[in-house]
Amino acid sequence: MPMVVSNFPSLIRTALLGFVISAISYTALFYINSWLTSELIFGAGINWIYLRAGLRLFITLIFGLPGAFRITFASFHIGYFGTLTNDLTICIGFGLVSGFAPCLAKVFVFSNILLESDLSNLSFQKLLICILIYALLGTGLYQLWYASQGLENTGNFNRFLVMLIGDVLGLLLLISLIKSSLDSLKQLN
Repeated sequence: MPMVVSNFPSLIRTALLGFVISAISYTALFYINSWLTSELIFGAGINWIYLRAGLRLFITLIFGLPGAFRITFASFHIGYFGTLTNDLTICIGFGLVSGFAPCLAKVFVFSNILLESDLSNLSFQKLLICILIYALLGTGLYQLWYASQGLENTGNFNRFLVMLIGDVLGLLLLISLIKSSLDSLKQLN
């Protein structure tokens, strides 16, 4: 028992560092995506290429529930202090959907396609299934949330389709970038 108590400050530091790194990288990618794809915006919160969707999936696959909380926190702040609205209820829902849609997709994927918790058997085919399930679930929950809050031009098929395409493209691009970066690092060592 004394070992657990002596490691507690280290665990807190590690958790706090993971929280800060995830939240900052997620927020930074939001602004980078906005800058890179400003000509590809379909409407408020909907982009033809949405890189942040890839980071949401990556963070929740790696960090699980703590990752979902990190994304929720960052998304709430992006929505409330940034581009979405100053309506607290809408931003809380935005944060919750951002954080927990990939978590729900992870639970669905892990229980239905037999993915190992350490991702050791993550094949390209299983990754594509993760991407599609996440994109469908996230897009559907976003549109449902926005429509339930009475936001203009939400909940229709066109917005759903563009958001789905943007999430899939963003997921593929960001995960491809991460994979090629990891492959490059392996070659250096």
